[in-house]
Amino acid sequence: MKVVVVSAGLSSPSSTRLLADRLTAATLAHVDAEPEVIELRELATEIAQHFVTGFPPARLAAALDAVAAADGLIAVTPVFAGSYSGLFKSFFDVIDKDALTGKPVLLGATGGTARHSLVTEHALRPLFTYLRALTLPTAVYAASEDWGEDGLARRVTRAGAELARFMSPATADAPLAVDVDTAAAIAPRSLTGAITSVDPADGFEVVPFEQRLAALRVQ
Repeated sequence: MKVVVVSAGLSSPSSTRLLADRLTAATLAHVDAEPEVIELRELATEIAQHFVTGFPPARLAAALDAVAAADGLIAVTPVFAGSYSGLFKSFFDVIDKDALTGKPVLLGATGGTARHSLVTEHALRPLFTYLRALTLPTAVYAASEDWGEDGLARRVTRAGAELARFMSPATADAPLAVDVDTAAAIAPRSLTGAITSVDPADGFEVVPFEQRLAALRVQ
């Protein structure tokens, strides 16, 4: 099997590539696959040429073929103006419209602030849904302050396990063997910091709607 990693970071090294590498390692911990990394900054000129001529240069054609042939895809972009980068979008604009049909895709993004944490949901997920890809439940966003935090590590671990599961039919029906706090791993951080846990021990109580409604009727 083969997992292809598309990184749209513009610098070297970059936080985007760092997140891509961590997601790759988390995936390979659960499935035996050969990784291939595509650095889009190295293909920027070829992508522009393809738009103008309608024909991909050799290096770009090889990258497009690799994505089409992959058993799983990891796609990571930096955030620009509240969305994916133009380079990232341009690459997926020139890919064959059927290349990602049914392919499991792990989404990732990096940014300087937690305010962009929903970019994976309002920008990335709709793009890959349009391309008929199978986007995984857990997408990973990493803000500058997230590096070194347990929350990011847990999300990366869970996301990698999900991609491995969908890449390997033999384990498709098996439960995810990931030791993480599910709520902390998948719930977005509160912008106000008011709610960060659903553990009753932390003072947050979940009351079923029917129970609350019955109490109001009694009053």
